[in-house]
Amino acid sequence: MGELRRSFHEELEEIKAGIVQMAALVTEAVPRATESLLESNLGLAQQVINADDELDDLAVHLEERCHHVLALQAPMASDLRALSSALKLNAELERSGDLAVNIAKATRRIYGTRYDAILRGLLVRMNEEACRLVRLSIDAYVDGNAGLASALSDIDDQLDSLNRECVQAVFQAHQADTIDLQAAVQLCLISRYYERIGDHAVNIGERVVYMVTGWLPEYTGSARLKIRQSQHIDDTPEE
Repeated sequence: MGELRRSFHEELEEIKAGIVQMAALVTEAVPRATESLLESNLGLAQQVINADDELDDLAVHLEERCHHVLALQAPMASDLRALSSALKLNAELERSGDLAVNIAKATRRIYGTRYDAILRGLLVRMNEEACRLVRLSIDAYVDGNAGLASALSDIDDQLDSLNRECVQAVFQAHQADTIDLQAAVQLCLISRYYERIGDHAVNIGERVVYMVTGWLPEYTGSARLKIRQSQHIDDTPEE
């Protein structure tokens, strides 16, 4: 039995390492996508799109590994929470990677757009804040830090505020005729993609709290509606 438990916890540690690797890929992809956008670099945008295959493959591997451990080990209590949380984090990070790809794809749609200093600055700050939230969420996961995990929702307020500022700056730029309607629409979506990456980090934080304490927040009907609406925007198909 002792040998089985050692094997099980070794599996958990390897799954955790895989989750950390996924987070690292996300926090590499988002700044590269941002650079491709701001510099109108189509080659870099394509690199971001192509690199997502690695993240997708890792996500599939981790999901299969979690299911394998669940089937063979039948874990209970905290061990079961750790595995179910890994599955949840896997999905959140995979989707965050998809959002980085969305930013890169938008670069192709508005290639050549010139950004004023205000709009450029806001996009850079949203990029930085989104990556910071992902890193903090994974720090909370690795350390089992429920306090940090719980604080992510409040920390995310900054990114929400930047999203509103960015959309307003896009409207102003369009009214000033410095960007066309196509670019304005795409930039509003891009701002939303950054904001959604932050939301995924908050979701990771909630799952970490559950992993550590066994508690999950209860959502009201209106909260569930908000989540569904948010996911609808998040899952807008990309060409």
